[in-house]
Amino acid sequence: MIQYPATLADGTSVQDQSAEGWALALGDVADAGFDCVDPTDSWLRLGDLSPQRLQEFRDVVADLGLRVPAVSTARESPVDPERGEENMATLHRGIDAAAAVGAQVFNIGFFRALAPAQREAQWFWTAQGPVDSDDPDTYRLAVERVRELGRHAAGTGMVLSLEMYEDTYLGTADDAVRFVTDVDLPEVGLNPDLGNLQRLHRPVERWQEMAAKVLPHTNFWHAKNYLRTEDATTGAISTAPAPLETGVMSYRTMLMDALEHGFRGPVTCEHYGGDGLSVSARNRDYLRGLLGTRRAQQLLAR
Repeated sequence: MIQYPATLADGTSVQDQSAEGWALALGDVADAGFDCVDPTDSWLRLGDLSPQRLQEFRDVVADLGLRVPAVSTARESPVDPERGEENMATLHRGIDAAAAVGAQVFNIGFFRALAPAQREAQWFWTAQGPVDSDDPDTYRLAVERVRELGRHAAGTGMVLSLEMYEDTYLGTADDAVRFVTDVDLPEVGLNPDLGNLQRLHRPVERWQEMAAKVLPHTNFWHAKNYLRTEDATTGAISTAPAPLETGVMSYRTMLMDALEHGFRGPVTCEHYGGDGLSVSARNRDYLRGLLGTRRAQQLLAR
């Protein structure tokens, strides 16, 4: 996942950057040993590029030997109280652009722009962000809009994935399963980004219980992990980003369970803090190692 900022050091936007500038960022990804990239719209909004510029992007990706199996969006909630309709238009454009660059998956969520306190915090997830409405009509609108997006994605040959995130309609395992079940379309599944929940400095369901509920519905995956310490005496909770194999969640267990349930979709490696690209590359190698085990190969052969 591209986690470079959307604004360059000189204050200009990546959106207006030259193809040569895009190639520098994507070249870092290729040099880290990746052959696929998820150009999240927090870096570059593919759907807002002109046809000519979108072709320039495709040419840069191809020249670097990369592919784009998935495109993730961030903070474009279809039912944002202020920007819901605008976000829907943005997401529809994004689906068409993702299909044009050869993606298999288009990823969306209900999380909104960071609150002021989140922007000021060292780690944004330690401060309270927006909370989805419990109004039944808003929930029904969310379901209807996701169905609309899911059908659009299916019409381009892609699937739609819904990213789990706190305080949204996908904020717990039970909520996520309920929502995707209510949408009830084969082309719409879950992105079990449990790291978004395990990093919270509040009580959350154990990752094992969450995984058991959501992995049967998975069609795409943002893979990241966190250290998590809970002091039962004081109630204090502390978390920090960690490589996949050293965090609180066992990706060995979760990956095998996902394969058992038939998951065969793309996995996007991401990491916050430090040299996130290098840690993502380490995570990629770890996952590839797991996929090469005899157990994984037996599951994949079914």
